[in-house]
Amino acid sequence: MRIGVDWGGTKIEAIALSNAGAVLARKRIATPQHDYGACVATVAHLVREIEDYLGQTGTVGIGIPGAISPATGLVKNANSVWLNGRPLDKDMERALG
Repeated sequence: MRIGVDWGGTKIEAIALSNAGAVLARKRIATPQHDYGACVATVAHLVREIEDYLGQTGTVGIGIPGAISPATGLVKNANSVWLNGRPLDKDMERALG
C-alpha cells in the first residue's frame, strides 16, 4: 500500500492506494495555520489513522507547497511560510517512526 499526502496551505489530505492503484481510504483535515509542529503531528496522525483503519502499513510520499533544498536539507520557497527553514523530511521521519 502507498499513502500520498497533499500538504496545502488550507488542507492536508491523505489517500491510500493499493499496489494496483485502487483507492483504499481517503481523509482530509484543515491545515493548522502557522503552526509547524501541529502540521507535522497532523500528517503523522492522518497516516496512522489510515493505517489503523486498513490494518496495514504503507510507504508514504508527501507533496508540499515548496521544496527541500538539496544544499541545506531545509524547506524553501513555501507559500505556507511556517514551513520555510525547517528540516521537514527529518521531522516527518521522526514523527512517523
